[in-house]
Amino acid sequence: MNKLKTILWDFDGVIIDSNSIRDLGFRSILKAFDKEKVEELIKYHQYNGGLSRYIKIRYFYNEIMNIEISDTEVKKLAEEFSVIMKKKLTDKTVLINDSVNFIKKNYNNYNFHIVSGSDQAELRFLCKKLGLSEYFKSIHGSPTPKNELVLNLLNNSGYSESTVCLIGDSINDYEAAQLNGIKFFGYNNKSLESKSSSYIKSFDAFFV
Repeated sequence: MNKLKTILWDFDGVIIDSNSIRDLGFRSILKAFDKEKVEELIKYHQYNGGLSRYIKIRYFYNEIMNIEISDTEVKKLAEEFSVIMKKKLTDKTVLINDSVNFIKKNYNNYNFHIVSGSDQAELRFLCKKLGLSEYFKSIHGSPTPKNELVLNLLNNSGYSESTVCLIGDSINDYEAAQLNGIKFFGYNNKSLESKSSSYIKSFDAFFV
């Protein structure tokens, strides 16, 4: 822990409590389809929290419905999803106080960056509205996959991998950390305890 200088943060489920609202968004943009099929996507989405909506929408059409979908149609649905998120996720009651308080107290002590599966433009909009932008050196999101976001950040920053960790709540966060040779700290998802370098139950108790 003494060597740790840089923390890469997932967003949904780590900084904001948005997972149920994301579920609502997918149900809304896919309301024309059979509910049972949509619930298959919700399960996929919940397990793969770190994947972008672009991948999830395409998965729903290609793998669940066995329907082809164009890039233009995927983008249109993703934009509809984003409109819903911008309305629902700007209320500060969605903030996870445990992590946000740590971020506010320690942003001068570490290099903080966000690497998220959320749409990048939407992510930056939400961070600004929620008063979070000033605490992060950079904010990155989809459609670039998370493992590439981490790789690009490491390549462009000059950070030593041994001094960097990623904090996340999904298996995709763990995989992005593994692929890039950095520590992974699971949070807000007990199924990740066995995959974490250390598991964070509380930021006050963890970073001492």
